[in-house]
Amino acid sequence: MMFRNFFAATWIAAVAAAGAAEQAGSIVLGAGKVLTAPRTAAENSPADAPLRTPAMRARAAPTNQWYSNLMYPGPAEPVFAHPLTVRALAEGLELALPVLTAVPTERKDTEIRAVHRNALLVSATAFRSDAARLADTGDWSIQLSWAGPRLPGAQPQGAAPAAPDEMQATIAHGSPYAQFTVTHGGFTVRLPPAATARVSAQQPHVLRVETPTAVYAAFAPSGTVWSEASAGVWQVGAGSGRSYLSVAAMPDRSEASLALLQRHAYAFLRSTRVDWAYDANTSRVTTRFAAQTETMEGEAGPTLLGLYPHHWFDNASVADRLGPAFSTLRGPIRLLAANEFSTTVRYHGFVPRWPGLPEDSSPRVEQLRDLMKADLRNARRMMLEIGKGSYWQGKGLQRILKLADVVEAQGDTRARDQLLELVKGRMQSWFSGDDRKTYFVLDKRIGTVLAHPEEYFSIEQMNDHHFHYGYWIRSAAEIALREPSWATADRWGPIVDLLIADIATTRRGASDFPFLRHFDPYEGHSWASGNAMGGWGNNQESSSEAVNAWVGLILWAELRGDKALRDLGVWLYTTEIEAIRHYWFDVHRLVLPKEYKSAEVSMLFGGKIAHNTWWTDEPRQIKGINLLPITTASTYLGRDPEFVRRSLATLPEESRVFAARGKVAKPADIWQDIFAKYLALVDPTAALAGWDRWGSFELGDTRSHALHWMLTLQHLGTPDFSVTADTTLYTVLRSADGRRTYMAYNAGRTPLTVRFSTGVVLKVEPSELRTLRAERP
Repeated sequence: MMFRNFFAATWIAAVAAAGAAEQAGSIVLGAGKVLTAPRTAAENSPADAPLRTPAMRARAAPTNQWYSNLMYPGPAEPVFAHPLTVRALAEGLELALPVLTAVPTERKDTEIRAVHRNALLVSATAFRSDAARLADTGDWSIQLSWAGPRLPGAQPQGAAPAAPDEMQATIAHGSPYAQFTVTHGGFTVRLPPAATARVSAQQPHVLRVETPTAVYAAFAPSGTVWSEASAGVWQVGAGSGRSYLSVAAMPDRSEASLALLQRHAYAFLRSTRVDWAYDANTSRVTTRFAAQTETMEGEAGPTLLGLYPHHWFDNASVADRLGPAFSTLRGPIRLLAANEFSTTVRYHGFVPRWPGLPEDSSPRVEQLRDLMKADLRNARRMMLEIGKGSYWQGKGLQRILKLADVVEAQGDTRARDQLLELVKGRMQSWFSGDDRKTYFVLDKRIGTVLAHPEEYFSIEQMNDHHFHYGYWIRSAAEIALREPSWATADRWGPIVDLLIADIATTRRGASDFPFLRHFDPYEGHSWASGNAMGGWGNNQESSSEAVNAWVGLILWAELRGDKALRDLGVWLYTTEIEAIRHYWFDVHRLVLPKEYKSAEVSMLFGGKIAHNTWWTDEPRQIKGINLLPITTASTYLGRDPEFVRRSLATLPEESRVFAARGKVAKPADIWQDIFAKYLALVDPTAALAGWDRWGSFELGDTRSHALHWMLTLQHLGTPDFSVTADTTLYTVLRSADGRRTYMAYNAGRTPLTVRFSTGVVLKVEPSELRTLRAERP
């Protein structure tokens, strides 16, 4: 589904109409503006991404992807496509089936690393290149290019100098193949030490390679013959007139697997595309993965797609068609002979805020009033207690708006309005473009929006835009749900549209922003690093902050009536959550190897998994970073009560080991509110008993919001995921006695009728959160 969303059209039209303003160094967007360059030369700009072909340089740089390190010069690092790893060298492409290795850490746990080892090197025989360059991208595939002049002896005697020749290689998530074409000559395959190769008399165009750690097969055009040019160096194809090669890793050593790989080796990937659809009537999200192939020889047939666990688990549409599996860092990747497949998962909904607590709902309502008074007094300070850039400021904005949710629910609309004015003033200062220190820049060279001042290398390395801007987008939506005129095209809406475009453009191949900058449609989750450099590929630490960004998209789309953006947001939200459950939490016990000792992954890399953070190895923060911010859109964290209990049960021992290493958590109960809210999703009474109103709190939350959250779950029950509704913004809670509480929010401008799968119907007025507590069953 190729569409141009409202947010993209809005800001593009505004830029087109603002040429004069742009020449003056800024672009006017509604009531605000973005600059076209930093205010001073001392401020950072993103690094160039030079290793792209001219065609790719005409597009926005695809930063923050699994392959983004390919665009930057420096020592060649592996790219983790799974099941393959590749390394792009000037002389050609290394490819390997990585070795999963458990590495003990000083934390007394283990990291699991996919080590790029015993690789084959594929190169062109007739020319040499100075570097590999990114030539094209699909939704889960890439093409690399090597170009250069022919070597002496490869040019016919007396012929005019030839134009530079080119070798291209295609790799893709899930594919067992690396597929090559060359404009002249053949291919050379160099084996790693201790590898052996053999060619059968019956099929001299098939080279079988065995290394100490894996088995490979290289499929040249039929009629060609592999020859060993020197020890460990094999060549094929020169002068054949058919210059293509398909090299595959084998999932095992069987002849059946070799035959399967050969049968599909000549279906060359040319493009890959993902499409999504959200059916609000059934609360179902369907994702369709489609590959376009070119048959290089033989009868036309499909390629082999490697399905990750979140693709094949509980997916009846592929269950009886799956072939052998690769053991990978993402769990078993199972082969499917097809050019397309689909997945369908349920969207469980959320509401922007929860209702108020009656006086008689708990003896602690009085305590809640006291906390609200204290938090209201400190609100301005709490809006930015740490940091100066867009991450901490965004967290502060959302923090105060979540406090506004509580005071509004408890009936204090005057205090709510004061908090809204506070947040609006801060956002408008940034959006105006007039502040000397805090402002946004539209960088057309790379194709991005940059927030100044920089935090966490968000400019230089292009890190974490979805984390940062997610807080801003959601905060803007929360304001506009209460004051729609604040977000109109003549006021602040276009700046928010621009931030959305930076992290979630759906147009492919555009020059302004890359397609879904952070999101990896095939792995099903986001990546945080802009340049993906560091030896282990890209990474994402705080999966929950990625989810928070997609919540912002959904809310913004709902209040705008933008169905395309809503569907995108629901797809991103639902898909990211499924990936979290598989690859961070492993709730189905399919992914994490037995050597991995921790209950969950806190840092997921392309090439390793770890229980750590970037800034500390203190265990409470290691666990909490994939929970925060806990809001009404975080109920997904309670879908697996057994996992919640199992994960929290590891904290005492992890803390003991931390202390035994001579380290001290400061404060000792750091983020106690996060863990209390997490536990409340499955046991609110225990959560309240363990929560200290005077204890620590995470700086993206308030004590008022934490207590209101836990008291609501104690009063109304924990999330009921068995019930769905035919609208986007809904939640169902169920108490221990079986009573359900139905909630629905109407972000539109006309009355809404909401039908739940249990038969309950709610009539919801515009801007209303409607709640119905059913009778006992």
